[in-house]
Amino acid sequence: MNDLIDGARAVREHAYAPYSGFKVGAALRTRSGKIFYGVNVENISYGLTICAERSAAVAAVLAGELEWDSIAVVADTKLPTTPCGACRQFLAEFNHNLSVIVANLDKVHYTISLTELLPHAFNTETIDS
Repeated sequence: MNDLIDGARAVREHAYAPYSGFKVGAALRTRSGKIFYGVNVENISYGLTICAERSAAVAAVLAGELEWDSIAVVADTKLPTTPCGACRQFLAEFNHNLSVIVANLDKVHYTISLTELLPHAFNTETIDS
């Protein structure tokens, strides 16, 4: 867990957040043990901003790694920040039981399952009924 938090904390410095100043780093571990990193990339049109979690997820998909174990998300906040709703749904596409580790720069952290964060995710069972 600490390697994911440390990795997310380190890449966070590369986030592109000129408008909000809110930098986020993510480290996603696949079931094969590989780690993929991501940062948020803002756009002047905020709706086009890419979150760190989705950035890391896309890197894993690009490498052909579709089975995920856990993700760490680090931001400079008093309390750890959980993934936004869009990221929760995006991550659920690959593992609705993903372990989500959230941390701040002061090393305060906790782990929660994606199912707890998004208990009724839209999924194939929903649309196949």
